[in-house]
Amino acid sequence: MSDAPRPVYLNGEWCDTATARVSAFDRGYLFGDGVYEVIPAFGGRLFGLAEHMARLSRSLAAIGITEPLAASQWQGVFDRLLDGHDGQDVAIYLQVTRGASERRDHAWPVPAVEPGVMATVSPIGGPGRDARVITAPDQRWARCDIKSINLLPNTMARQQAFEQGCDEAVLVRDGLVTEGAATNLFAVLDGRLVTAPTGPQILPGITRGLLLDVVRHQTLVEVEESFVSLGALSRADEVFLTSSTKDLWPVVEIDGRSVGRGEHAGKAGPITRRLDRAFQAFKQSQRSSA
Repeated sequence: MSDAPRPVYLNGEWCDTATARVSAFDRGYLFGDGVYEVIPAFGGRLFGLAEHMARLSRSLAAIGITEPLAASQWQGVFDRLLDGHDGQDVAIYLQVTRGASERRDHAWPVPAVEPGVMATVSPIGGPGRDARVITAPDQRWARCDIKSINLLPNTMARQQAFEQGCDEAVLVRDGLVTEGAATNLFAVLDGRLVTAPTGPQILPGITRGLLLDVVRHQTLVEVEESFVSLGALSRADEVFLTSSTKDLWPVVEIDGRSVGRGEHAGKAGPITRRLDRAFQAFKQSQRSSA
């Protein structure tokens, strides 16, 4: 995909990234009052669409925003955004805000205004280096399960990682690892695959959920959904992150120390590689059956 302007669906109209404009009074701009999704399309075919749209509906319901489009309308938007991207790996970003009211007020507008809706598409970068991460305090709000556009603590943690020459920040609350700033975290401990349980303290990642389905269906490794302590993380045999645009992302260094021991120290471990192969096969099967 070139640097030319990309199409944008904005509040029922089509424009592009060079001409798209939102109201200065949109509550997403003023308060971060909205939610979003990032839906990957591999080879031009959407992946995990049903799961992403179900999570969008949960996020909208949790903050009291009415569904702005029917499923068929969303599909029409996605089809137009993907037009011309056959064979390419791209991601659709969609955002829904509470809309633009006549005045700035913390309280929700009464009567309600039309939600603000935006969707666009951008390329997914190729695989980069294995991840080097730092640990940082989890300073986010108490409803991390809502995919809110209000991401200031996440961006601050990720910037702290970048300033230390690392790729991601792993967030820690009360001595327990929750997730990454923009990823879910898995650790291999004594042969078990451990990841934080779903609930208000983490975002239920779509790749996280699909991977767990694959692992359990194929009985690839014993799974435990529980929080990992910071001490246990430092002793983990393997660690990897997941996200919709990076799939399984091996972690090879945490706070300057190599992950793992022996011949696997500082490398993607054997369980990580096995799970990645299984997940890639699952992705391919979904593309073939679409």
